[in-house]
Amino acid sequence: MEVTITSENFVQLRNGELPLVVDLWAPWCGPCRMLGPVISELANDYAGRIVVGKCNVDEEEDLAVEFGVRSIPTILFFKGGELVDKFVGAAPKAILDEKFKALL
Repeated sequence: MEVTITSENFVQLRNGELPLVVDLWAPWCGPCRMLGPVISELANDYAGRIVVGKCNVDEEEDLAVEFGVRSIPTILFFKGGELVDKFVGAAPKAILDEKFKALL
């Protein structure tokens, strides 16, 4: 299950008990739309162990600016409230799965 990341809930989710993965995307972005189903599968695979959220950069520009996002899709990985990894671009599920595993 994915959550929608907003400026209002981001800090609480980032500082939560579970690691957080944030997919920064936009509806007009082709690679973002290709990556969406992969992120959804991983959200299901890691349900209860990792929180997975999607952040529309058109609606939440402040978060994109805060993390210096210049290209989408960008995936941010947080553990213990800290940014521990960042991935830019689309990728096969296997590559992202390794990044998810590293968060645990």
